[in-house]
Amino acid sequence: MPDLANAANVANEKSDFVFTRTFDAAREDVWNAFTQPEHLQHWWGTPGSKIEIARHELKPGGLFHYSMKFPDGRVMWARFIYREIAPPERLVWLNGFSDEHAGLTPNAWLPAFPLETINTLTLKEQDGKTLMTFHAVPYSATDEQTGVFASAIVGMNRGFGATFNLLEKYLAQRS
Repeated sequence: MPDLANAANVANEKSDFVFTRTFDAAREDVWNAFTQPEHLQHWWGTPGSKIEIARHELKPGGLFHYSMKFPDGRVMWARFIYREIAPPERLVWLNGFSDEHAGLTPNAWLPAFPLETINTLTLKEQDGKTLMTFHAVPYSATDEQTGVFASAIVGMNRGFGATFNLLEKYLAQRS
């Protein structure tokens, strides 16, 4: 659990989350995995959950609204609102947890986390492989929320690492 008393101080030191990974796949394949619902449903989300997509509109202002269903019966909803789409190299979206109607809700694991983050995905081709850079920062967050975000970066590395492991396996199965 982050130290909320020191959250604002942590935010001043480091409040960007950056995750890079090289995939042994063509950039177009990685792009499609991030932007097409028939691919997203197989790997996106918390490992161990089953993704069900309620809505997917890949356009600026479009909504990707989905649920994560866990083996214990829990259901969590989340959403993207796409801001920028530049195939196959850059995707920008607002990300947050939601209810079944796509209204924003607090993070169930960390309620003081920012309601939304702005995520930027860049994909670069390198010798037949794809270098992915995933960058997230708090959006319209209070100092406390930004501090909680900063103090959660170690956990986010583990969580996104596990999610991107799923992507890596999914891409390998498709080749």
